[in-house]
Amino acid sequence: MILQAARLSLINLLAAETRSVFWKVLGLTLLVLVGLWLALRSAFISFVFPWIDSFFPAMPDWAGWLGFVFAIVAGIGLALGLALLLSPVTALIASLFLDDVAAVVEKRDYPSDPPGTPMPLGPALVSSIKFLGVVIAGNLIALFLLFVPGINLIAFFFVNGYLLGREFFEFAAMRFRSPEEARLFRAKHATTVFLAGLVVAAFLAIPIVNLLTPLFAAGLMVHLHKLISRKDTGFRS
Repeated sequence: MILQAARLSLINLLAAETRSVFWKVLGLTLLVLVGLWLALRSAFISFVFPWIDSFFPAMPDWAGWLGFVFAIVAGIGLALGLALLLSPVTALIASLFLDDVAAVVEKRDYPSDPPGTPMPLGPALVSSIKFLGVVIAGNLIALFLLFVPGINLIAFFFVNGYLLGREFFEFAAMRFRSPEEARLFRAKHATTVFLAGLVVAAFLAIPIVNLLTPLFAAGLMVHLHKLISRKDTGFRS
């Protein structure tokens, strides 16, 4: 069931109907990252460079090289910081278009089923911010656990598998259920949702490709919710 949902999600990811969403996410992500880079660079030039210039002239001539090295290291630090922001920024922007992805999946693969109901703008924004917090928290926890021998890689998959699986499945379920019903339905099928979350975490671990993680995860969980619902006697979507 999970592999079937993942396969269908990959097919939808490459479909013509979802390309517009992909380009929207990619374009907005690049614009935001460029804006962040310019803002960080401007702040660095305005506040850090003057401090370096005022500190190093009072030292011997050879110490000027320390200022140069420090500037290079700081530049690399800015680049690395921007790289760390890549996943959260992409997640935040992509979360604004998840309903578009879900609508495409439902229309393409389940045309005879009633369409899902997208969240209103207010709750959608709250959900996007919540999802961003989940992504940041999950990656911070996983980053901390990377320094714990023996569980680092396992921690990355388990933490992200649980958090991403929970959030994306409840998103898919809430297109057809109330928030409380979606949480209960996810809890009822917690093992299946967690295993599907591990697939999302594996996708997240692939460089560059992981920019598409929110779109892939949304499609996967829409399919999974449909497949589980059709086997569940209490509900048919």
